[in-house]
Amino acid sequence: MQALRPGLQLKEAWQAIDQLDSLLEKKLSYAFSPTLGYLTACPTNLGTGIRVSAMLHLPSLVLSEQINQIIQAVNKLGLAVRGLYGEGTEALGNVFQVSNQMTLGEMEGDIVERLNKVLAQLIEHEENARGTLLESKPKMIFNHIGRAYGILANAHSISSKETMNLLSLLRLGVDLGLFPGTDRALVDELFLITQPAHLQKSYSEKLSAEERDLLRADMLRERLRHVSRPHPAPSKLDGSKAGQS
Repeated sequence: MQALRPGLQLKEAWQAIDQLDSLLEKKLSYAFSPTLGYLTACPTNLGTGIRVSAMLHLPSLVLSEQINQIIQAVNKLGLAVRGLYGEGTEALGNVFQVSNQMTLGEMEGDIVERLNKVLAQLIEHEENARGTLLESKPKMIFNHIGRAYGILANAHSISSKETMNLLSLLRLGVDLGLFPGTDRALVDELFLITQPAHLQKSYSEKLSAEERDLLRADMLRERLRHVSRPHPAPSKLDGSKAGQS
């Protein structure tokens, strides 16, 4: 069973699945051991059987080369950091999945609370990294974002992997206010609809990888044609703080 919620709503997701689980348990006889908890298909899920995960977009920690240090620190807290599609996958689009590793010997509420606290710290680190990059290396970060926009808005063939990594930078640019009037929802939607299976779903005939790359580029040019190139504020461009002369 899975419960999904947008944004940082771990408690709400847990409450929803906990309520459903309790209702089902009144009708079904789960395989349960007083010492080992729920006897799941995989021994790593013994105990509560709960996996609590959150997806985080951490481009600035990647750009500032702090991400490996952060991952090591999170691992020491008993949490796992994986790529976009789970174990064994890379963090395409600078999206990382953070989840609990232990399910045995801990209460469900404690697991949710612990992950919530770590996620808040990760978000703070990402925000601090963005501020530091804007102050110390503004040209570098604007160069990355400007190049990403240029390729996405003008390419005639582009792979899924390159698209996700460039959209990550475009999303960062939207968050930093470099694309006035552009809603982050546009970039979030493009993350999804440019995926191979989403592209294939729009066409009845089987598409080759090359055909998908062409169609993906066409879609991106069309959807981004009303998005103007990034315009950093002068104070950000020269690295000075707002309000300084």
